[in-house]
Amino acid sequence: MKPRTFSRRSFFGAATGALAASFWADQDLEAAMQRVNQMSRPSDLKITDLRVAVVTKAPMTCPLIRIDTNQGISGFGEVRDGAHKNYALMLKSRLLGENPCNVDKIFRKIKQFGGHARQGGGVCGVEMALWDLAGKAYNVPVYQMLGGKFRDRIRLYADTTQSKDPKEFAQRLKDRVVKNGFTFLKMDLGVSLVEHIPGTVSRPLGTSSRDFYNTQHMFTGMELTEKGVAAMADYVAQVREVIGMEVPLAADHFGHIGVNSCIRLGKALEKYNMAWLEDMIPWQYAELLKKITDAVDIPILTGEDIYLKEDFVKLARMHAVDIVHPDLATSGGILETKKIGDLCQDYGVPMAMHFAGTPISFMANVHCAAATENFLVLEHHSVDIPWWEDLVHGDKPLVEKGFAKVPDKPGLGVTLNDEVVKQHLLEPGYFEPTPQWDQQRSNDRLWS
Repeated sequence: MKPRTFSRRSFFGAATGALAASFWADQDLEAAMQRVNQMSRPSDLKITDLRVAVVTKAPMTCPLIRIDTNQGISGFGEVRDGAHKNYALMLKSRLLGENPCNVDKIFRKIKQFGGHARQGGGVCGVEMALWDLAGKAYNVPVYQMLGGKFRDRIRLYADTTQSKDPKEFAQRLKDRVVKNGFTFLKMDLGVSLVEHIPGTVSRPLGTSSRDFYNTQHMFTGMELTEKGVAAMADYVAQVREVIGMEVPLAADHFGHIGVNSCIRLGKALEKYNMAWLEDMIPWQYAELLKKITDAVDIPILTGEDIYLKEDFVKLARMHAVDIVHPDLATSGGILETKKIGDLCQDYGVPMAMHFAGTPISFMANVHCAAATENFLVLEHHSVDIPWWEDLVHGDKPLVEKGFAKVPDKPGLGVTLNDEVVKQHLLEPGYFEPTPQWDQQRSNDRLWS
């Protein structure tokens, strides 16, 4: 029989085991091991699966992503509100077998499958989940892997349900400050507020603003009259009378009006010290945006539909806008959005952040905002949804007095509350198997 040999390591391992057995009872040894930080082996981590579950009215339809690994660690991400889950599922075959800690490498592999607006949702949701996995693997919060944080709390702004009665709406805004502690506000200010008043809007006869939903602003023939501009400015004046001039007040959803109407309205609003005017025309028309920006002494802002950093840099370099406004679930995910902020900072342009979704995407935004120096404020679109925070486990409350605390737990810092999520599913099935998406379907290389 071959003699049994012992290495130095096995000898001391056996000796240690014998000592442990003599000094510790089995239950004591097990309890002690539970207190030991047994991190994963990041270099050996591999993606084995991607599954989805679709949450509804949080505040919108939000597909959640779960990426599983060979070491039992899972990471969570989220496709942008209103986008289809297939934007993420189509990426599964490109992810299997990859080490999720190589976030940037994988992102560069899959970013070609994203696009502006909701089309970027799958790539961004996967990128969030990869950062969550990497943070859990290395036992650090996501912001730390981005270079650390500039702030411990993230300032939030809250959208507020509109009313055609300016006094009623102003009271809702004031409640945001007094009851909820918000220090930054936003309102909708569109032609729908005044178009029922004769003489406020000119447009092709027999049409309404609803008829132009799918027509870009410059091609509708719809313009504000002098009376219409005055009526919209008076609405803001009445709001300011209630909330005061001190709190920042941004405005959005003006309607598909022409460039000249945007300029005339902007000039009329200057006296009310607006924080910004958002998406007055589509972002693609940079020269026209610059025309508005140069003419109006109120910050002009855009960006929630832009995918990847290049177009943000173009707008910042041209000074076509005063503030960029990426939606992390569209713009390319956590790292790409930080790059957007960093690059735009070189041109003196701050970054606000658009957000509407569940606490998963929210926490991705929180980590990015913490790690980006020129960050200004983050949107919170679910203030009035009582079960919104219940979707996850984590340090609660997630939002307190208009701020979000930056968590120090690994990854995104929250985990799904399965029981609550299941109560708010859009469709049957909860992270069901997706083997139909396992196979590669195309030659993805973009060069010859």
